[in-house]
Amino acid sequence: MLKDALPQIKTALPGPKAKEVLDRRAEAMPGAIKSVYPCVISRGEGAMLEDVDGNIFLDWVGGVGVLNIGYSHQELVAAVKEQAEKYFHAMMNIVTHEGYIELAEKLNEIVPVRGSKKKTMFANSGAEADENAVKIAKSYTKRPNIIVFSGAFHGRTMLTATMTSKKAYAVGMGPLPDGIYRAEFPYLYRAPKGYTEQEAVDYYIEKLKRVFEEASPAEYVAAIVVEPVQGEGGFIPAPIEWVKAVRKVCDDNQILLIADEVQTGFARSGKMFVSNYWEEEGCAPDIIAAAKSIAGGLPLSAVTASAAIMDNVRPGIIGGTYGGNALACASALKVIEVIERDKLCERSMEIADKCMARFNDWKDRYEEIGDVRGIGCMMGIEFVTDKKSKTPNAALVSALVQHAVEKGLIIESAGVYGNVVRFLCPLVVTNEQLDAGLSILEEAIKVCTSK
Repeated sequence: MLKDALPQIKTALPGPKAKEVLDRRAEAMPGAIKSVYPCVISRGEGAMLEDVDGNIFLDWVGGVGVLNIGYSHQELVAAVKEQAEKYFHAMMNIVTHEGYIELAEKLNEIVPVRGSKKKTMFANSGAEADENAVKIAKSYTKRPNIIVFSGAFHGRTMLTATMTSKKAYAVGMGPLPDGIYRAEFPYLYRAPKGYTEQEAVDYYIEKLKRVFEEASPAEYVAAIVVEPVQGEGGFIPAPIEWVKAVRKVCDDNQILLIADEVQTGFARSGKMFVSNYWEEEGCAPDIIAAAKSIAGGLPLSAVTASAAIMDNVRPGIIGGTYGGNALACASALKVIEVIERDKLCERSMEIADKCMARFNDWKDRYEEIGDVRGIGCMMGIEFVTDKKSKTPNAALVSALVQHAVEKGLIIESAGVYGNVVRFLCPLVVTNEQLDAGLSILEEAIKVCTSK
């Protein structure tokens, strides 16, 4: 079965059938939607995909964090089929469907936001979840501004593209919305030289407080929005001591703390959410935005907050035609059941332990590996020209991506400088597949660093 297969490349890439489709893609799609991978999927199972030419790839990207429980999980297929035979869609502003309610109840049970009673709304994408989280915070606090961070990625809508740090995602789109101010994220690998971790945390908190002086007084700030592990920014975890300090800043100034768990949620971190770790340390967020793996590949996102917050949102501010679509809700309920039953949080930590041991061994042996980091199974390897200068090495990462895919491993770059290899492999990967992927990546590092 494909889900148990190992990488196998039978043709030069792209193969003849894939090339035909890729040529059609170039004619039919905007070139601005880019792809650097010379393969066209025909089917996927588990952590593996097969292309139209019969080549088999191990996928360490998983739709950029969408496939935590893998491709084509048969129980998901069955759940969606069962729902499809009843109805595809019922808009919640018109007709209530029970799947929406059941999924909201489940998320209210498991999402670690402050408050004993919680409520959840659904949208379609991570960007929509982030945007609605901000709208909820503004409506509740009656304040106009938010604070985001360097390295952040929150989406490509006008609001979330403004929240996103990298302005390559918003070139020519101005004027952008106002009321969005940016502080420096605690990128400890690139913190001021000579600082201890605690000194670095203090430094970054001071940078945050300066936003109140230089951009927006605290009394006008509705929310501070944080990715618990920055995704596009380079898989950089927010240090827990920094999170505690941010939580205190929020509490001292009646500001809401929003956790953007679009990419970090649903067992990726070794817990259902990274905010579970925050909750254990007494600094749970007020609002969580989730998406990606929530429904195993169907478009769905969620925003969860306390009932006190949600019940004070002005009617008409939130909602939408497809939010909480019946097929997506059926899939999401099954995703959560599979994660809990099959102990995928525990499996995430097993995979992380195995990979981190190899990654740190490579860090010791290769001058070009500057940092290895992550939380659970959301890991990044940062490549540099040399350890002393820490000069970002995007060219090397680009070469690694190309070499790996030619051997049957799909990896992707990340980071402000494009010099990080990200790890988002489905959590159902077998040990044999994981070993094969690690061997391919190590071979790629050997080959590409020797050139």
